Amino acid sequence: MTTVTFAFAPVAAPTLPVRGSGERLPVHRIYCIGRNYEAHAVEMGHDPSKEPPFFFQKNPDNLIVGADFPYPPETSDVHHEIEMVAVLSKGGKNIAVADALACVWGYGVGLDMTRRDLQGEAKKLGRPWEVGKAFEHSAPCTEIVPASQIGHPDHGAIWLKVNGEEKQKGDLNQMIWKTAEQVAILSRYFELQPGDVIFTGTPSGVGPVKKGDVLEGFVEGVGTLKIKVA
Repeated sequence: MTTVTFAFAPVAAPTLPVRGSGERLPVHRIYCIGRNYEAHAVEMGHDPSKEPPFFFQKNPDNLIVGADFPYPPETSDVHHEIEMVAVLSKGGKNIAVADALACVWGYGVGLDMTRRDLQGEAKKLGRPWEVGKAFEHSAPCTEIVPASQIGHPDHGAIWLKVNGEEKQKGDLNQMIWKTAEQVAILSRYFELQPGDVIFTGTPSGVGPVKKGDVLEGFVEGVGTLKIKVA
């Protein structure tokens, strides 16, 4: 057997905890769907009836669990986006919609934190969004709940409160592209792998946060995420 040696110590691979278990889920990639709730698309200035689905990525090590969200540098306009998160245990290419949910291991509650000012500048210049989306600690997430325990949520409340005041509110049944469709569409462009994480979209009401704010997000049947902006 060949022994692998490194020129310097590798960074530890990101993982997500499983609720009620000491197990961890290895994370491969993070995919995020844009403007997947009609009201959110409209508030961002778009007509969802005229747009095909699109995705962007965050980095696996952007995930944080059970820790504060540190307000990031080089921005003065960080926004919250509450989302249901799906984690895959199987992957592949060209997965049929009818087979897609069999790839989903479980679900969590996540926040797609966004440096909105930097994202806006990138949009105007036709540049990628990574500087606004894929920064450190930009993907707070809960523990993951197995689908074997809760099924595959396709309806139910999703909301976010800032300091106890409701800011975002919707229902999972308002997703334009459902979880199974997102898996199928992604598999046409990427070879999906076990450990891929999908942020499935956010309802309307996204807005800014400031240091000291307490964010509480909820997805019915999945769980609650509570985090402080440090």
